[in-house]
Amino acid sequence: MAHDDELMQPTFARAAEAVSARYTRIPESSMLPETAYRIIRDEAMLDGNARLNLATFVTTWMDDHADRIYQGAFDKNMIDKDEYPATAAIEEFCWRILGDLWHAPDHDDVIGTSTIGSSEACMLGGLALKRRWQHARTAAGKPTHKPNLVMSSAVQVCWEKFCNYFDVEMRFIPTSDEHPIMDGTGLDDVVDEHTIGVVVLMGVTYTGAYEPVAKVAAKLDEIQARTGLDIPIHVDGASGAMIAPFLQPDLEWDFRVARVQSINTSGHKYGLVYPGVGWVVWRSIAALPDDLVFRVSYLGGSMPTFALNFSRPGAQVLLQYYQFLRLGRVGYTAIQQASQDVARYLSHAVAQIDAFELLSDGGDIPVFAWRLKPGHTDRWTLYHLSERLKLKGWLVPAYPLSGEQSHQTVMRVVCRDGLSRDLAEDLLRDIQEETAFLDSLETAMPHPGTGPTFHH
Repeated sequence: MAHDDELMQPTFARAAEAVSARYTRIPESSMLPETAYRIIRDEAMLDGNARLNLATFVTTWMDDHADRIYQGAFDKNMIDKDEYPATAAIEEFCWRILGDLWHAPDHDDVIGTSTIGSSEACMLGGLALKRRWQHARTAAGKPTHKPNLVMSSAVQVCWEKFCNYFDVEMRFIPTSDEHPIMDGTGLDDVVDEHTIGVVVLMGVTYTGAYEPVAKVAAKLDEIQARTGLDIPIHVDGASGAMIAPFLQPDLEWDFRVARVQSINTSGHKYGLVYPGVGWVVWRSIAALPDDLVFRVSYLGGSMPTFALNFSRPGAQVLLQYYQFLRLGRVGYTAIQQASQDVARYLSHAVAQIDAFELLSDGGDIPVFAWRLKPGHTDRWTLYHLSERLKLKGWLVPAYPLSGEQSHQTVMRVVCRDGLSRDLAEDLLRDIQEETAFLDSLETAMPHPGTGPTFHH
């Protein structure tokens, strides 16, 4: 038992707690675990409130039972399938569930894997496209240099990384006011015999809008009929692949579209799991070149593995399976619908504010974006509104669009499980109040970060 004098010692007055504790070199001596805990806890307190972070798509809340599963599986290494065969089996249950959810043609002829997130999943999907293209070119006696991949200029940066890291030419379809999403327009100008595939977004990061997979596929059908080029599609469904099956079940975007060869999603976004876990599924075993797959033996059997990361957490895979079992189709539908209801409530209300006009209303994924009406003001920008909201705890990003729209700044709200109608009403009140404040300014605000933020 601690000595009475030690118990009476005022907190933060112990020797190691009375000095600056920002270490950039490992300290020479040890410290009490309570001291180290307090240092780190207090540093982390300066982070924003995750529940009020409306910039992120990543899950910020799970229930107590999920937390208990997480705590019991901190030590599980997903890659060690020989040591953790039950977790490996649960991983397979999950990607088979996703294959079924995404209408894979044959439940027994499908393959997938978990990843650390959608970025890794996208890279695996891209690698499979590249390797299939190389095999086809080699079989035809053609060279395999200079592959290219076609995508919207609104893609997430992971696709730029893929093309950079794996020597693939990146070919953009630029977004524009007339074509704010990739809809097949312009594909004729960019695809050729070196095109390994086309990436279609089920949920553009900037606005939340779906790109029309079936329409893009129909355009590629036309190109094949005219040129003989058979170009596959990878669907980047980081968010939408866990929304569309529940909220837009009749929308054909998945393996019902024959040209779709692979789909990825983030389990830690609308899969409703803590970070980090992603998934990628191929429509058939043949769609994933076998020479990319490593075989790991466990329990006398063989488990295929395809990954960029090696050691990574297994706990989130268990959490994904928990959510599938706990919620089922009915539960996922209810939660995603609730998020979309909040998004539509907020977007409709923001549209009523004279300063703004909507770019999207949350009707695809529960995400919406707006911009200042042209000519409304030259005294402030959406960056100033973002700063004002941050003073009240809200993280609502302002940023430029892509392609030919890069001169336009928008704000975006991501509605996730945990953003209740009550919180949404609080956010709306603050948007209304801060917009009114900015409109009341008599002089122009300095650019954020260049001076004081309160100028009447």
